[in-house]
Amino acid sequence: MGAGKSCVGRRVAQRLSVPFLDADAEVEAAAGCSIVDIFEQYGEEAFRDGERRVIARLLDGPPSVIATGGGAFVDDQTRALINEKGLSVWLRADLETLVSRTSGRNHRPLLNNGDQRETLAALIDQRYPVYAEADLTIDTGSDSANVTCSRVIDALATLGSGEPSDQSQSL
Repeated sequence: MGAGKSCVGRRVAQRLSVPFLDADAEVEAAAGCSIVDIFEQYGEEAFRDGERRVIARLLDGPPSVIATGGGAFVDDQTRALINEKGLSVWLRADLETLVSRTSGRNHRPLLNNGDQRETLAALIDQRYPVYAEADLTIDTGSDSANVTCSRVIDALATLGSGEPSDQSQSL
């Protein structure tokens, strides 16, 4: 949450001339209600199940850039689908960046209860070891979305060129 998945993803899709798909928006369309409502009415487990099915459908579609929710890649089954059918890019951001980018917003169910900084720190501890399994890692921070987009495009080009490179592209 707050790493720039949607913002950067849109730019990457535009530069690659492919559709941009936001998995959260697709989940909401499929469910006919907001993610906040899904969490409140059915719980996180039901949301993750629906999210997994939507991501599987999107991965079976034409080439695109798909921004997944922050917890999607942590789910073993969803991560396996992404690894099998796609290429994963982790936009890595530090705690301060995430706090700054998410403060004052209430559309993220996991941040709506308790101290936002503590919640984000706990999510970093839980999720970052799993995110490290992504095919590419792009460090973000105070850089603009355009700069981060260029880093993603450059890392994809390096990966596609067959040049030897570390799997993690910390650019």
